[in-house]
Amino acid sequence: MDLNDINHPCFNVKARHKFGRVHLPVAPRCNVQCKYCDRKYDCVNESRPGVTSAVLTPKQAMVYLDYVFEKLDNVSVVGIAGPGDPFANPEETMETLRRVREKYPDILLCLATNGLGIGPYIDDLADLNVGHVTITLNAVDPEIGARIYSYVRYEKKVLSPQKGFGLLLEKQLEAIKQLKTKGIMIKVNTVILPGINDDHLEAVAKKIAELGVDIMNCIPFYPNSGAAFGHLEAPSKETIKRIRTIAGQHVFQMYHCARCRSDAVGILGERENADIVKKLRECAELPETPDDSRPYVAVASTEGRIVNQKLGEASELLIYRQEKGLVKFVESRKTPERGGGIQRWEQLAEMIHDCQALVVSGMGNNPRQILTQKAVTILEVDGLVEDAVTAVFEGYGASDMIKQEIKACNSRCPGPAMGAMSFDGCI
Repeated sequence: MDLNDINHPCFNVKARHKFGRVHLPVAPRCNVQCKYCDRKYDCVNESRPGVTSAVLTPKQAMVYLDYVFEKLDNVSVVGIAGPGDPFANPEETMETLRRVREKYPDILLCLATNGLGIGPYIDDLADLNVGHVTITLNAVDPEIGARIYSYVRYEKKVLSPQKGFGLLLEKQLEAIKQLKTKGIMIKVNTVILPGINDDHLEAVAKKIAELGVDIMNCIPFYPNSGAAFGHLEAPSKETIKRIRTIAGQHVFQMYHCARCRSDAVGILGERENADIVKKLRECAELPETPDDSRPYVAVASTEGRIVNQKLGEASELLIYRQEKGLVKFVESRKTPERGGGIQRWEQLAEMIHDCQALVVSGMGNNPRQILTQKAVTILEVDGLVEDAVTAVFEGYGASDMIKQEIKACNSRCPGPAMGAMSFDGCI
């Protein structure tokens, strides 16, 4: 598809003054720490990625989106761009996209991601007709890349800058290849970091051109006092022009980027609409309305007090409902027998079709993808069953529950095979 044939203001410069976009800030967590980034939730005076006035759940996002469409008649794109990374928050991201596509079947959908975790969801994105994906790719040289990131978190492990960047780059390049096979248009964002990667961006442009990237956005570094690179100065206009000219010999360049916030709305470059910002904050305070068709929550627990089982280990799930503000046990349901492969998880999804959420201490990628497709909210937590179930019914959602890894120490403590526990936060 030709860039000039789409009404996406970021991909088509001719659309920027005519069509607007709205970003739904449903993805607060991030899986990398870029040295130039300082995520702030409520900073109305800054226009840059990582900043938003509120974080929404998928249901709250739909109320907000309805309001935006009532107020603005030129919004052509609904996107998710943080304030963290969409695929550090895959359940919230995919549920939001499904809801938007179901209610607004003709709207353009897009995502902005670092590319680390998008791979397992590319087929689903294609099925939802997500037409545009932006991947932030700042280097293709391991030595340069290792200087840009403080760490990378992958599958609950924190990796050093060297190992982390190697994995990140591998996932980014593979994601670009897979996305292109699905016919999804790709924009690569590359931050111009003076003294770090500014002499390296032609190499980046060459590489992404080989992969068929549609457009490249060389974004000038924005100094943030709270970030590790807070001491760096912004690149000069001459430097920006030189880099874009050189990179433009290999891949089409974007020149009209507005460094959009994670809650951006309207025409690129327009000032924030005070009424819409107010509505965003109001929506963030809305209680989640119960789903009458799915009034229950399923929990993997051995005794009904603590969430202490991974899904694959659970021979049964405990089912709860809420009545007059109190959590009530309903019944236990046997899980499908082990060894059934993908079919086991499809059977389980059917078994809990009336449950709006599944609370476990952990699960693998296969059941996660299948249950996510069925719009089941997944909470991976260590804590009390009552607290987790209450969080679901009162609308806190998965973004407010923190998964913690439990490590047994060598101390001997009373209790049935519990030992003493130490907690390392994993966010």
